[in-house]
Amino acid sequence: MNIALFTDTYPPFVNGVSTSCYNLAKTLREHGHTCIVVAPRFTDGKLEIVDDVIYMPGIALKKLYGFRATRIFDRRIIRILKSRKIELIHNQTDATVGFFARRAAKKLRVPIVYTYHTSYEDYTYYFSHGVLDRMIKKIVRTYTKSIASGATEFITPSVKTKEFMRSVGHDIYVNVIPTGIDFSIFAEEKFDKERAKKFKEEHGIDEDTKVVLLLGRVAKEKSMDVSIRCFAKFVGLHPNMKIKMIVVGDGPQRSDLELLTHELHISQLVDFIGFVDASEVPFYYHLADVYNSASITETQGLTFMEAMVAKCIVLARFDDNLTDTIIDGQSGFFFTDEETYIRKLEKIFSLTDEEKQKIIKYALELVDQYSMDKFYTNITEVYKRAIRKYW
Repeated sequence: MNIALFTDTYPPFVNGVSTSCYNLAKTLREHGHTCIVVAPRFTDGKLEIVDDVIYMPGIALKKLYGFRATRIFDRRIIRILKSRKIELIHNQTDATVGFFARRAAKKLRVPIVYTYHTSYEDYTYYFSHGVLDRMIKKIVRTYTKSIASGATEFITPSVKTKEFMRSVGHDIYVNVIPTGIDFSIFAEEKFDKERAKKFKEEHGIDEDTKVVLLLGRVAKEKSMDVSIRCFAKFVGLHPNMKIKMIVVGDGPQRSDLELLTHELHISQLVDFIGFVDASEVPFYYHLADVYNSASITETQGLTFMEAMVAKCIVLARFDDNLTDTIIDGQSGFFFTDEETYIRKLEKIFSLTDEEKQKIIKYALELVDQYSMDKFYTNITEVYKRAIRKYW
């Protein structure tokens, strides 16, 4: 098959959608398909094609760190897609790139598969700032319902997202296909121990220092402030423990969080690493003892699964969306507030090597369902069905 993926984020930008699109494109090509990716440039510049990725120029959106608004139509790209004899468009986004994907499908007269990655209701505060937020959420729900109607086939990465579609009144058939994970990049033998040693020296991390990792877009919806406040409480109860929190990623809330660490008197224990390339992410999972996230806006939660594949113990704020992969106390740990955070972190740090290995083994068994082979099989079945509908 000849497939075009449209996405508003792609490596080197790091987030769940970017990782999902990269892994999908990679596995399709490995199985002999042609896959062209259409995505905004990460930096300023002109239209550029690099390794079957068409990078569109766009305007940086300051309120949505890392995202860019592009043109909603570009004849040059249409000509490229025509020359590659594209049979199907897989749209992974909305906004400007999403508009372009729908227009391109009509122009090329091909089916369009749509994956609903993001619950946009969780992002309305970027525009409303708390003013008329209820009305804006209602508009978002109406819009979400309309874009699903135009898809030949519709995909969500989790049951949680499927249930959201039902809640907005949509009766479209929903294919629930969890995003695949490339397990190979998290292999232990790929962990650069010399680099890790140097990193620890630079950040004052001794061999017996416990490392807690926060990773992802540093923005309000990720609730990193919740993790930092809980961490401060834990430190207050364990003042003599050698412990460090590493925050990997960048975003609009970084300066606020840095200020928060000073207010909580833990700035010397929290290091903000900033943006890292997607290929660097496994290094930080292997470096850490615990991967911690308080986000409850994830549609699937790829970072939790990546951490589990990298054999890093997960401490997550409870979310129904994670109950298939995080079994509390068995494959990872849940917390709900500061008290349970402290109790669970104490539990993790007191685990024997045998207990830790048992948790890691069970976690690996659970995340096996997200292998790239299973992802490929499921996604291509949807593609074939979409193409048949268009005959």
